[in-house]
Amino acid sequence: MGKYILKRVSAAIVTIFIVTTITFFLMNLVPGGPFVAEKSISVQAQKALAEKFGLDKPLIVQYKNYLVNALKGDFGLSLKQRGRDVTGIIFSKFPVSARLGGISVLVALIIGIPLGSIAAINRGKWLDNFIIVIATGGIAVPSFVLCTVGMYVFGVHLGLLPTFGLTSPLHYVLPVFALSFYPTAYITRLMRSSMLDVIGQDYIRTARAKGVSQFLSLFKHALRNAILPVVTYVGPLLAYTLTGSFIVEKIFVIPGLGGQFVSSIMNRDYTVIMGTTIFLATLVIVMNTIVDIVYKLIDPRIQLN
Repeated sequence: MGKYILKRVSAAIVTIFIVTTITFFLMNLVPGGPFVAEKSISVQAQKALAEKFGLDKPLIVQYKNYLVNALKGDFGLSLKQRGRDVTGIIFSKFPVSARLGGISVLVALIIGIPLGSIAAINRGKWLDNFIIVIATGGIAVPSFVLCTVGMYVFGVHLGLLPTFGLTSPLHYVLPVFALSFYPTAYITRLMRSSMLDVIGQDYIRTARAKGVSQFLSLFKHALRNAILPVVTYVGPLLAYTLTGSFIVEKIFVIPGLGGQFVSSIMNRDYTVIMGTTIFLATLVIVMNTIVDIVYKLIDPRIQLN
């Protein structure tokens, strides 16, 4: 296990380095600069700002300086939010996205796993068909459509739910619904397929032949193996939802990391883009590594190489 973790950590460092390098050079290939859009300041002032932030140096020098500072945990100052460092921005916005994403993942798991199991048990019956129709629709419908429909029906037309911000528990209902609907549908379909495969195995039929009840045979013996594909999906899902959906945060005016990332791209805030990208890449890699280790704990037969 120790050797495997060391190998994964080494691979993670290389991956983060590659992501950082690609993002840095792609971002600088875009014509213009971070201060070009600021019409109110003179060319001389733009040059002074570029010199202050080190953007007047050759690209390879900027890249080297950025890597050296990033290794020290310094992602620099925001080019647009004057006086604010990138690390402070990320860690001030991330808790908001983490709460929203964490609740959404929990909702998706609580609903998706039982629905998929129920559909598998009732294969070919009306209940199975009904669940599959809902799950297929959930995968096909984009999140911005759910946001728009939810805001109009429950926010504007019925006036039951607030449509922006996260200042009370009711404010979480529509964003969580929009953010969790797709993963719930995907987990439902994934769980159904996996459960159907497991309940057809010989050991399940043997358990039933020995008099073990259907409930016990399914949820004690089958569920542990059937849930493995869901565990695989939860890794990247956690990384995605913990940072918040960019579209959902923008539509509901949620002050999270997703909305901040979109704003930084629109404003060409290079340092915030870089810092956020590295943070998200690290989060995805860490989550995937944790999932692989949990895999081993769930099923000891799995060999980590």
